[in-house]
Amino acid sequence: KDTQGKRLRCVVTDGVFSMDGDVAPLKAICDLAEKYNAYVMVDDSHASGFMGATGRGAVEQAGVLDRVDLITTTFGKALGGSNGGAIIGKKAVIDLYHQRSRTTLFTNSLSPMIAATTMYVLDYIDQHPELREQLWTNTRYFRSKMTAAGFTVPTAEHPIVPVMIGDGKAANDMAKAMLADGIYVVGFSYPVVPMGKARIRVQISASHTQEQIDHLVNAFIKCRK
Repeated sequence: KDTQGKRLRCVVTDGVFSMDGDVAPLKAICDLAEKYNAYVMVDDSHASGFMGATGRGAVEQAGVLDRVDLITTTFGKALGGSNGGAIIGKKAVIDLYHQRSRTTLFTNSLSPMIAATTMYVLDYIDQHPELREQLWTNTRYFRSKMTAAGFTVPTAEHPIVPVMIGDGKAANDMAKAMLADGIYVVGFSYPVVPMGKARIRVQISASHTQEQIDHLVNAFIKCRK
């Protein structure tokens, strides 16, 4: 509203926020952008590959694929840990990026091996929707088990699951104790997160078995004692 005198306006947001797994209200953001004649750009790195009916991210899940002007994403994370990423948008905008973006002009292109692997992974995700279904099953199972065990877990439904500890030292000590038990989780504390909101961030995978998730929950219970 305050930038109506400007020639161009753009609302930039994450599709999913990485610390809490909160999903952005993309439909409301698109409504607001259209009201004030602004572009919308979404970084969907924490949703690409598994959110939405076909795994095309939070933008697809919100039903705004045709209303978002630019989508950025990574070829890592859910797509298998590779490097590189992509910007998706209209051809004219992408052509402009090729000419003006410093991160494109002053970097090397992806190796053919990485490009081919990423293309294979994208096809594989399309052909195996059961992986997405298993991921959500595992996510809901872990969240329900942790809640039943008395841990504070935010209500956002996402495979990034922050287990709220509160005290920074306690969170880091718990993460170290769990590593000694063969479980790798990461403690986050101030200034990465607000003071008093330290947490251990767990990331659930489709490849986790129920037995492994039970072991993880039991490790949290053991370390809490």
